[in-house]
Amino acid sequence: MSSVYDFEAQMSDSKTKKLSDYRGKVLLVVNTASRCRFTPQLSDLEKLYRQYQHQGLEILGFPCNQFGHQDPGNDNEIQKFCQINYGVSFLILAKVDVNGSTSHPLYQHLKQAAPGLLGSKNIKWNFTKFLVGKEGKVLQRFAPATRPAQLTTAIESALLKQ
Repeated sequence: MSSVYDFEAQMSDSKTKKLSDYRGKVLLVVNTASRCRFTPQLSDLEKLYRQYQHQGLEILGFPCNQFGHQDPGNDNEIQKFCQINYGVSFLILAKVDVNGSTSHPLYQHLKQAAPGLLGSKNIKWNFTKFLVGKEGKVLQRFAPATRPAQLTTAIESALLKQ
């Protein structure tokens, strides 16, 4: 089975980011949206990032407009929104699809590795979160309603593993 390190993603400036650059880090991968009732989680994700980044946590935000068209802006508008309104300093990448035939390959892998409720392979809504261990393997999937503060135990456990 492959790992997240086998994938690349486009950054908001159109450059390519190799996820292998994060080898040895714990990743939290989140599909985000700017106009969702869960959007305030951006602030809570930033708090997690500031708390754990020096221990090896990286958060990767992937804007997605597939759920209620709640992220209609372009990549630059999304970047500015996240920084100005929520102080986001973790990486927000270029907008992607997380479901369907145009689903980003990383999301195809994440959904296969950690299915949702009742084995569902689809992402149900914005702010679905995937925790990835230092070896690039998906450890756990969290529902959109799971608040970032509820992830601390799982993140701390992943950070402690060699």
